[in-house]
Amino acid sequence: MRYNLLFDLDQTLLDFHASEYIALGKVLQQNGLSYSDRIYDLFKTYNKTLWGKLEKGDITRNGLFRMRFGYIFEKCEGDSSSLDPLAVNSDFIQTMSENGVLLDGALECVKKIKEEPGNTAIYIITNGVTINAKGRIASTGLDRYIDGLFVSEDMGVNKPSAAYFDMVLDRIRASRESCIVIGDSLSSDMLGAKNASMTSIWFRPEGNIETAMASYDINYTASSYDELFRIIKDIISA
Repeated sequence: MRYNLLFDLDQTLLDFHASEYIALGKVLQQNGLSYSDRIYDLFKTYNKTLWGKLEKGDITRNGLFRMRFGYIFEKCEGDSSSLDPLAVNSDFIQTMSENGVLLDGALECVKKIKEEPGNTAIYIITNGVTINAKGRIASTGLDRYIDGLFVSEDMGVNKPSAAYFDMVLDRIRASRESCIVIGDSLSSDMLGAKNASMTSIWFRPEGNIETAMASYDINYTASSYDELFRIIKDIISA
């Protein structure tokens, strides 16, 4: 059986926050607004809250984009009265797409999986914006080792919805039993794997691990890329 590895993107393979920090500073300063670590921390915290609401279906994507920049404009020094939050958001996404940052060891792990265990396909499953995901993947060289990309913006549905994973299965023409979901997020990746009845590997787990594993029916945890590789190799070899 060929195994299909469904990797989350941000904080699993790419350092989303590093790219986000760079891009936010550039677009705010280009628009005459102040930028600091405090501004970034406020943006990051509020943005995370909004993505949680989007996953639950409480807000729309455009609503998220408008709210996060409307909020941060109020926190910056400078005149933002003439700025359109959606236009600035578009500039932000474009800038992020040009500034991909790999997590240490990510590229080596993916390359090793493709070369050593064999009989695998690697797909990226991510909630986000297509141009952002594609650009960052290409800018890091990760695109050379993946077999497909599934972005919620294109699919019209977000992780952790079972419908998202059903669409992935349909497009790659694979069985649930052949798929392994690998990601850092409990609410998106692990809940998604549970909803879709797929094997899951929680990457870099934090907090009450035993409780989380029971709540989300998580099969494995990996605290490093070396550990992740060993788990995948053992599954494939079993």
